[in-house]
Amino acid sequence: MRKNLFVLAVISLLLLVGCSQQETLPKAEDNNNSEIEMDVFIPTRESILANGRYPINDNGQTYGPNMGDATITLGEPDLLSAKGENGKIGYVKKVDLEGPQPRTPAEAVRLTKEAKPREIPLYDVDGETIIGKFIVGR
Repeated sequence: MRKNLFVLAVISLLLLVGCSQQETLPKAEDNNNSEIEMDVFIPTRESILANGRYPINDNGQTYGPNMGDATITLGEPDLLSAKGENGKIGYVKKVDLEGPQPRTPAEAVRLTKEAKPREIPLYDVDGETIIGKFIVGR
């Protein structure tokens, strides 16, 4: 019974984290450009796959869009591209998206039940300059 509750809590938490990334940018169109020009520099999926890694900013943080199935081999970048509440394109920190992590199955269940939208900073590519806000869990 406890094992089933733990599995349910973990699955619920994973679903919550997965849903929080619904505002991340769509995949870039398949073209010859190596980046998308928006408010900030966003590398394309194709350029990241061609290099075999995410680009790194001056602060040593990796950054880029959600790579979907390629995340299995590349992992997730430190900064994920996202569209902020004000419509600005920027980056959110992976650790901010993840939010509080449960230490016990009971805490996982409680966090899942109490889940509500929360605001995190939207950054420029440097990972320091705040350019807006992003709402997680909407």
